[in-house]
Amino acid sequence: MNVTIKDVAKRANVAPSTVSRVIADSPRISEKTKKKVREAMKELGYHPNFIARSLANKSTQVIGLVMPSSADKVFQNPFFPEVIRGISKAAHEKKYALQMSTGESEDEIYDGVIEMLQGRRVDGVVLLYSRIHDKITKYLQKNKFPFVVIGKPYKKTEEITHVDNDNYRAAKEATEHLIELGHERIAFVGGNSNYMVTVDRLLGYEEALKHAGLPCRKEYIVHEEFLKEGGQEAMKELLTLEEPPTALVVTDDLMALGVLNTLDEMNLRVPDDLSIVSFNNVLLSELSRPPLTSVDINIFQLGYEAAKNLIQKVENPNEPIKRIIIPHTLIKRCSCGQYRK
Repeated sequence: MNVTIKDVAKRANVAPSTVSRVIADSPRISEKTKKKVREAMKELGYHPNFIARSLANKSTQVIGLVMPSSADKVFQNPFFPEVIRGISKAAHEKKYALQMSTGESEDEIYDGVIEMLQGRRVDGVVLLYSRIHDKITKYLQKNKFPFVVIGKPYKKTEEITHVDNDNYRAAKEATEHLIELGHERIAFVGGNSNYMVTVDRLLGYEEALKHAGLPCRKEYIVHEEFLKEGGQEAMKELLTLEEPPTALVVTDDLMALGVLNTLDEMNLRVPDDLSIVSFNNVLLSELSRPPLTSVDINIFQLGYEAAKNLIQKVENPNEPIKRIIIPHTLIKRCSCGQYRK
């Protein structure tokens, strides 16, 4: 059954126009009445048709940011403040404000996003990740709500505007750098394998090995979260193998720091005992000891382009779908050395 504004008005014992004003969050309505009407909406399961309404009223000039997981975890990784700096710059140029989704679990974040959209608190959304089987992406598509993804969408790539690096090629080049230095036993320390960025980088790594006629060893591929402690567990497992690797491709600088700490505890030296190539080129990679060879993915630019293209989409619903690839560069520092038998 379709619940209408009239049904809500009846349940809350107010005029239908009052319900409309509550939905628009009019300052003319008292908090008490708002509460009563919102409770009636909840009881009846009424969701305002925000797309139709948005045509009737002006935009909010706010864009929503959707995090991959709880904010406290996210901000430990310098990727996120930097990507948000880029989003913020583009939003500021067009006089848009930012609203962040927060939640501890995936489900909490999902609920928060739905509220953000149904309450029409934002004009569009930037997803700061791309995950396999993501509920939020499906919801946004179904409701034709303007959104842009940072990363490569898992499915329907040609239907979703996204800003990404060529992560496949970047990982292939990083691995080739190690192969050129004479390394044959190269391991891959990846983040969460549900994220498209990990999937693409793993494929690039495997392709480089194949191309060089080197075997892809299952035991050399380790997946952990993109956080410091992840790198430590992964390391211990790898280095106790019968034929331990002589080089590592680590998909995230923060993880690479964890790896460096662990190697230090095990009295192993970089690059003398083990070479490391990492990704993101955040400031930490320059400050680490030794400074890390890392793939610069232009994080700021990823954020900037995502927000810029979202605002274009919000302001012109007929804006074509775009796939924007931000260039990457391998920054060579001191964490890679020639393989010595």
